[in-house]
Amino acid sequence: MEARLRFAASAWLGSALLALSLLSAGNLLAADPPDAFDIDDTPRQIGLHTPEWFELSFLDFREDLERALERDKMGLSIYFGMDHCPYCEAMIENNLAEPDIRQYFSEHFDVIALDVQGSREVVTLDGETMSERAFAVQRRLNFTPAFTFFDADGNEIHRIRGYYPPYRFRAALEYVVDRHDREWSFREYLERADPPPKFETDDINYQEFFQSPPHMLDRSRIPAQRPMVVFFERHACHACDVLHSEPLTDGRVLEMIRFFDAVQLDLDAETPVITPDGERTTARAWGERLDIHWAPTLVFFDEKGSEIIRIDSVVALNRLRNVMDFVLTRAYEEYPTFERWRAAQGTISSAQ
Repeated sequence: MEARLRFAASAWLGSALLALSLLSAGNLLAADPPDAFDIDDTPRQIGLHTPEWFELSFLDFREDLERALERDKMGLSIYFGMDHCPYCEAMIENNLAEPDIRQYFSEHFDVIALDVQGSREVVTLDGETMSERAFAVQRRLNFTPAFTFFDADGNEIHRIRGYYPPYRFRAALEYVVDRHDREWSFREYLERADPPPKFETDDINYQEFFQSPPHMLDRSRIPAQRPMVVFFERHACHACDVLHSEPLTDGRVLEMIRFFDAVQLDLDAETPVITPDGERTTARAWGERLDIHWAPTLVFFDEKGSEIIRIDSVVALNRLRNVMDFVLTRAYEEYPTFERWRAAQGTISSAQ
C-alpha cells in the first residue's frame, strides 16, 4: 500500500502538470493530499451553516440572477445543504475555505444557499413557486452537498452532486466558467486534463463478492432475483483504495452486499459487457454512455435493469451502508430521493 500511495502522489503531480498545459487557469488544479478523500461521516450534531460570502436572498431566483448580472457575474449558483451533513461540512471547511476557490467562485457567480429539507418558498428561474424541498427533488439531488450553475439566460450549465475533494471541485469550476459544456461532457473534459494511466500499475482492488466474467448483466428480458451494484474503478485510484480499505471491510457492509449481484469493471478496459438493458458493449464504452467521471462510481440497478441510484462522489462508511439500505428496502419506490428517505428516518444521520 505504501508503494501505491507513493505512486499515486507521483501520478497526481503528473496530472496536475498536464492540466496546467490544457486549462487556462491552471493554478486552480493543484493535486489533493491523500487524506482529502477521507470523510468522517459518523452521525453527529453539525448543524446547517454556509460561508459568509454566500448571498442573502428572498429566494426569487429571477431577481437573484438579475442582481448577479448587474454585478458582472456570469450567472447564478445554488447550493443545497442540510443539517448534520458531514459531507457539507467537508465542502465548506476543505473546499470553500480555500482562498483561490472562494475568489474564483465568487468572481463568476453569486451563490444562494438552500436547505434540501426546507419549507421556505422559492420562485424558480422558470417562474414556478415551490418549497426548497420540492425544488431539490425537481433537480434530482440524491446527495448533499450539491450545486447547480445557471448562465445569464437561466439555463443550467452543470450540477455537482455529493462531495469532491478540492482538486476535482476546482476542475468542475473550470468546466463551468469556461463553458466547456458546449464542447464536451464533464467526463470528456476531465480525461483531457487528467487522463487515466495508459499502462499497468497495480491491479484494481478485488473482492471475493465480485462476480467473475463474462459479464452478462442483461435483465431486460428476464428479471433477476435481486438488485445489482456495478463498481466502476480504475488503476492507480487512491479513492478506490480508500473504498476497499475502509467501507468495504465493514462487517455490516459485507453482510448486506451478499444480497446484491456485485460486479467490478475497469473504466479504461475493453472488457466485453452485456449491459442490464441488453446492449453488447465494453466496460469503457458503457462508462462513457453512463457519463461516469469519478472513480470509484457505484451504480445500483433494480431486478429489471433500471438504474436506481449512483454514488459518484466521495463516499464513506455510513453513506454507503445507508444507500444499500435504501436499495434493499425498496425505499426508492416511495421516496423521490435518497435524502428525503433519510430525513424520514428521523435521525441526525439523515445526511449520510
